[in-house]
Amino acid sequence: MSSDFETHLEAIDPARKAMLRRLRQLVLDTANRTDGVGDIIECLKWGQPSFVTENPKSGSTIRIDAVGNTPDAVAMYFICTSGLVERFREQYLDAFDYEGNRALVFRAGDDLPEAELAHCIAMALTSKLKAGNR
Repeated sequence: MSSDFETHLEAIDPARKAMLRRLRQLVLDTANRTDGVGDIIECLKWGQPSFVTENPKSGSTIRIDAVGNTPDAVAMYFICTSGLVERFREQYLDAFDYEGNRALVFRAGDDLPEAELAHCIAMALTSKLKAGNR
């Protein structure tokens, strides 16, 4: 999806563009080092860069995008009915800014809590595996 991703970024300001590239790379790196994830398909869902597990369908879709009504914000979105954001909040109450039960919000230029975020990404990408296979 590299070309779709870059095309999507064209209309986004440089600071948020850089943060979205960092988030994308963290998702891909985490997927590569997490057992059971398998192949990641990059695509656009709801007009947003998305990461979908394939072969096996081990986890929940992750989307990233600029937050339209907040000029310096980007978000990592999760399916709101998955319960993932609630699990993240239980483990990392103060590590992230949360948007309800669907997103982690970041400010362009901020340091990312990479270890905590990578753990959340891994949880999402393996959320459909049986508990015994995690």
